Amino acid sequence: MNTQRQGTIPHLLLVEDDMTSQGFFQFALESLPATVDIADSFASALRRAESAHYDLLLIDVNLPDGDGPSLLQHLRARDPQVTALAHTADASSEMQQNLQRAGFSETLIKPMSRETLLKAIRRTLAKSAANSNEVDDNQEVPDWDETVALSALNGQQAHLRALRELFLSELPNARDAVRRALEHQDEDEARSQLHRLKASCGFVGALRLARAVRQLHAHPGSAPARQQFELAVGTLLR
Repeated sequence: MNTQRQGTIPHLLLVEDDMTSQGFFQFALESLPATVDIADSFASALRRAESAHYDLLLIDVNLPDGDGPSLLQHLRARDPQVTALAHTADASSEMQQNLQRAGFSETLIKPMSRETLLKAIRRTLAKSAANSNEVDDNQEVPDWDETVALSALNGQQAHLRALRELFLSELPNARDAVRRALEHQDEDEARSQLHRLKASCGFVGALRLARAVRQLHAHPGSAPARQQFELAVGTLLR
């Protein structure tokens, strides 16, 4: 599972053999609320993964004892859902297409700016939060999850508060749009509205509502799923 565990900060694995590039990554990643492990080879990355769970992999395409796509394949044999970003000096479209087919979410071209790197990491962690939500549907979950939301916003509590205020101000409109679609038995429109809401839930860490949205998206005709959706929305709007 690649979902970040409740109460922990993201755990990243950086795989980079060039010392100058490794130094850049270390400097850039210092501002993230994250734990970062470093491996300088294919073999050392595999050893790291034997005893650690990672929320995101940053993998160099060319390693002294192997290549990035093969390493990702080996690491996903242990954790099929882990998200990965590739980094390479090869800016060709062919390379980027090959890396996408290999399973990398994005490819970062070296040299890159610090901001480009951080934006890609925050974007990928936020997408993972919005799209995974790997929580047992029978398990009690909190209304809010701070971990992923703060990771996406570089740990800025003030930004998170502002984003949640905006989210809550728009939530009644989103709920009403879903209601109207369901009342008209328009499942396509209901799913479209729920899809937008699902992404917003991930960005602000609305964990319980995200689960309810996912359930209703899968079964828009289900009365229990609709009830759980209404309860989750109502709890946040109290």
